[in-house]
Amino acid sequence: MRVTVVPALADNYIHIAEEEGGGRAIVADPGEAAPAIAFLKNANAAAEAVLITHMHSDHTAGLGELRRAFPAAVVYAPANSGIAGAIGVGEGDCFSVFDGAISFRVLETPGHTAEHISFFANGGGNGNNAGGDDSNRALFCGDTLFCGGCGRLLGGTAKQMRLSLEKLQTLPGETKIYCGHEYTENNLKFALAAEPDNAELRARIKTVAALRAKGMPTVPSAMAAEKATNPFLRLREETIIAAAQKQLNRPPRDPDETFAALRKWKDNF
Repeated sequence: MRVTVVPALADNYIHIAEEEGGGRAIVADPGEAAPAIAFLKNANAAAEAVLITHMHSDHTAGLGELRRAFPAAVVYAPANSGIAGAIGVGEGDCFSVFDGAISFRVLETPGHTAEHISFFANGGGNGNNAGGDDSNRALFCGDTLFCGGCGRLLGGTAKQMRLSLEKLQTLPGETKIYCGHEYTENNLKFALAAEPDNAELRARIKTVAALRAKGMPTVPSAMAAEKATNPFLRLREETIIAAAQKQLNRPPRDPDETFAALRKWKDNF
């Protein structure tokens, strides 16, 4: 499975995964139709499936036109999404594409929105963590987990988001993270403010700056890198707890309060 990060709108990404050998593809979060259709036509590929992580328009606005261009495409979306003809999916649901070559497991990841889901691709097989082709382990996580950060709370709660992020960080370290926006530089600036002595973070900032200087995307990252440098996945680290304490002017009571303090700080960063 080859995944291409396709820019759309101001700073969105559409992710298009092609089968080995070409011909068929999966489109994740088509916030705009034209870039996705142009890519598929240039690749001589047809959309077999469309993945929708949540219902914000910058992740769904291109769906109608994309379906008209590829009417056989199956749409997988959050349960009760209201998308006509879509297959509603939720926690633990599995499905396969490319005649079973790639399997997906659905993870409910509320927080950014109440209905948000993520799709974990794990090579062939039944979608469980174990087994499968390591090179095909990919997470299409919309606006839940960003490279270096996480989504704002726009319908979900701090506890929901904290639990969602903890769920995602149990995935294998080599899992590639395909998120919905190019926010990495700003996210890592905040991460450095929260954890200024993190050597891996400082090295990552240099790598990201070099990519952006060339106009290249910083997506995907890997789960291992996120766990080492993303403050929202490091809520039990003493350095992050201390950063939250400075925001609260007292020790946080639990990881939920640590997360909420960081998220509020980031909202105004």
